[in-house]
Amino acid sequence: MYDAPGPADGARILVDRVWPRGLTRKAAALDLWLRDIAPSTPLRKWFGHRPERWKQFCRRYGEELRDDPFAVAALERWMDKGSVTLVFSAKDRDHNNAVALKAYLGRARRRHTTSQAAARRSRRA
Repeated sequence: MYDAPGPADGARILVDRVWPRGLTRKAAALDLWLRDIAPSTPLRKWFGHRPERWKQFCRRYGEELRDDPFAVAALERWMDKGSVTLVFSAKDRDHNNAVALKAYLGRARRRHTTSQAAARRSRRA
């Protein structure tokens, strides 16, 4: 979040539940603040950016995302239009909800592509 926006960013979407401290909306240069896709407050507080909880955080956050297909669909609509930068405010660049969300979306899109290909093959058979 604290990096300056760049020309290759595409749509800049904040994926945190709370607004980053000390940052103005103008400086953030966001296209969208998608609060609903952020981890729940209890999960966020439990994780506390503790790397030893990372794997379990990713699993539990993935469950939350599967339970809220509307938030995921809203983000995917932006992704279908072009490049998207997931903006986050955590200082840890390796262990935060944007990293977990990106991994989740990658897995979900691969599953979707694989199931579409399987459906096409079964129609041909």
